[in-house]
Amino acid sequence: MPLFSLRLHPWALAAALALTASSWPAPPAQAATAAVSAKKKNAKAKKPRPSLRTPAQTPGFGDPAHGRSPGDYAQREDVAAWAREWASAQGAPAESVMAVLAQARYQKRAAQLMMPAPAGAAKDWGAYRDRFVEPVRLQAGLRFWAQYADTLARAEAQYGVPAPLIMGILGVETNYGQIMGNYRVLDALATLAFDFPGQRSDRSPFFREQLGEFLQLAQAEGRDPTEFKGSFAGAMGFGQFMPGSWRAHAVDFDGDGHIDLIGNPTDAIGSVAHFLVQHGWQPGLPTHRMVDAPSDPAQRDRLLAPDLDGAWRLADLQAAGLATEGLPDVPWALQALENGADAPRTHFLASRNFWVVTRYNRSSYYALAVISLGERLAALRNAP
Repeated sequence: MPLFSLRLHPWALAAALALTASSWPAPPAQAATAAVSAKKKNAKAKKPRPSLRTPAQTPGFGDPAHGRSPGDYAQREDVAAWAREWASAQGAPAESVMAVLAQARYQKRAAQLMMPAPAGAAKDWGAYRDRFVEPVRLQAGLRFWAQYADTLARAEAQYGVPAPLIMGILGVETNYGQIMGNYRVLDALATLAFDFPGQRSDRSPFFREQLGEFLQLAQAEGRDPTEFKGSFAGAMGFGQFMPGSWRAHAVDFDGDGHIDLIGNPTDAIGSVAHFLVQHGWQPGLPTHRMVDAPSDPAQRDRLLAPDLDGAWRLADLQAAGLATEGLPDVPWALQALENGADAPRTHFLASRNFWVVTRYNRSSYYALAVISLGERLAALRNAP
């Protein structure tokens, strides 16, 4: 399928014609007038502007915390030491492990993408949600759901995870397989394992663990480790599983004797549902309920304090004036999402199942976006 359709929207066609027309020479009189106009525009454009240096353009942004030159993994003693230790634990030859790591290439952009967002930027739940619950992704989701409706129904029946939630995760993660990442997983994991950026909390132990999981995964699959492609953090496939999650939670949902989360949507659908179940998903328990927060600031702060721990029962919530009709009497947590610097926050009650969704990505913004996308897709599918 071509990347761009030859059929142009009317506004695009008009713009294209205007650009074509502007490439023709103008009559002398018009040319003189145009030259004067262009000179005025250029004079305005030459006014000094403030620097718009982004963090990625800042010298040293994303450089390794250890302060030495990154990459060159075949020649580094710290890499060799890790390879020896890991190989010994696996009963594998250290030379074979180093032969693989020698093929890894440092990816500075992957390191930069691990850096935290600039300080002072206000979170905006509405803007975040609208990045995912938008027409292009909704259309892709409806097509995917129509194609894999039987598989989604089977996953829901087998695991008790609603099809809309599975669809929400696949949509937010990769737009149903359209954006699965183009980094070599070996490169991404080696970069973050051995050259993790400074200026933020060190997560290199996690990525060294994931590098080991990846080497085992490649061996089990009988594939060259350099063949796997994924995100800047080493996540792979329709559901963006890290290597450790792939090995622990992925399932052969089509029964062909092989687990493939990159090329097989059926395995991906079953694996997402299995992941949630293994993290404690409870069939039939609602994930959340939108509420108005208590008007008393002290009550509101008290209910928000435990974060997602689910500390409150219905009696606690009712005593604070929250509407709880129809909710099961299980532990709930009050959550608040920012809507920019000035707008009121969005409040909702989160159940243990909401917490389970955050095991996929430790963010309430993420979890509610996933749920919102799935709910919107279900509504569109069920619309008359």
